[in-house]
Amino acid sequence: MNDKNSIDYAMKLAHFKFSLIAPVIQENFLDPSKSAYYKRVTQKPLIRPDGTVFPYRPKTLEFWEQLYRKGGMDALMPGARSDKGISRNLPDTAMAEIYRIREKFPRLNATQIYYHLVQEGFITVSTSLRCVQRFIKAYNLKAGSIGVVKDRKAFEETYFGAMFQADSCYFPYIKENGKSRRTYLMLIIDDFSRMVVAAGLFYNDNAVNFQTLLKLAVGTYGICEKLYCDRGGPYDNNQLAMIAGSIGTVLLHAPVRDGAAKAKVERIFRSIKERWIYGLDITQIASLEEFNNMLTEHIRWYNLKYHEGIGCAPMDRFLSSNEKIKKPKSQEWLDECFMNRVSRKVKRDATFTIDKISFDAPMQFIGQTVEVRFIPGLPETTCIFHDKNCFHTRLTDKAANCKTRREKLPSIDYSRGDAHV
Repeated sequence: MNDKNSIDYAMKLAHFKFSLIAPVIQENFLDPSKSAYYKRVTQKPLIRPDGTVFPYRPKTLEFWEQLYRKGGMDALMPGARSDKGISRNLPDTAMAEIYRIREKFPRLNATQIYYHLVQEGFITVSTSLRCVQRFIKAYNLKAGSIGVVKDRKAFEETYFGAMFQADSCYFPYIKENGKSRRTYLMLIIDDFSRMVVAAGLFYNDNAVNFQTLLKLAVGTYGICEKLYCDRGGPYDNNQLAMIAGSIGTVLLHAPVRDGAAKAKVERIFRSIKERWIYGLDITQIASLEEFNNMLTEHIRWYNLKYHEGIGCAPMDRFLSSNEKIKKPKSQEWLDECFMNRVSRKVKRDATFTIDKISFDAPMQFIGQTVEVRFIPGLPETTCIFHDKNCFHTRLTDKAANCKTRREKLPSIDYSRGDAHV
């Protein structure tokens, strides 16, 4: 906990471990036994989240399995881990900007991108040009590169819940309270049934909104074995990786700049626009809530309508293959799994901040860097997690704190020679 990034690295490491044991947890490995599976995946050294290569033994993965079954994702996180010495010169904002630049200006080379990042403040001059070049090479983002034809095959899961696919797309501007704002559609479908299990319109295409949508899908239809998304910010972050591991879902990502890899979701987006949006008078929509109510009705129609790709309605396929659905243990368990985790230092006035919101912490944590857990948008859920216990916090009320009676300090006996002022 000595480094502000220690929790981020711990979450990456926990997700790395879970991704290796997930086929055993979900009981869908193809090897004769789980021992054979562990032996196969550890035949070659594995690349850890920090980029180092390490040879693991099958017994190590068996140990991780035991830890997960006993304590979930928390048990896979290292007790005290710091990523000191690991280069983190390219923050997430810089990587996202590189993707954006490459999409908008495909002919810019690495040097031009590097100077743009420096000038716009995404990185400092202490970050080397070589660091940006390595990133561009690793993710096949070279200027003017011509993608090779990929060997694609039509695929489909064999039952409901085996895999959910998720993505988001731009939707029209609407005017609410006199202000025109862009809307975004976020959508989750089941790969086997093509049924939309959750969909929502938002003013922001961000991680918090997607987590809200995923929680709704899991609470309504059960836990999927795999979640397939792209590399966008809402879908590729440590918080989502921890949430997926906590509920027992493997988080998978499509290749960068490969829309065809998630063609099923893209096809639904096209269908929604052609069969609904293009015939809609957007100017008559007065609020996002009204827009979402209209979306709900259209999704209900879609799920009940005959689907040519599967030969029946998505709802019919769902009803014929829902015997393997895994329901959440309880609503309390689900709420806990969807908590975000961040590292914060408690100030001398016993407060810490999250998204510019101040919270009062118990006095014993003053001066310490602690792990804070919370559900985004619900400040009342914020707590400090320490030694396997949750310590509740509260929103800082400076006016109320002004009236709080403090304990009197002990008086000093000046008759003693060792007294100090």
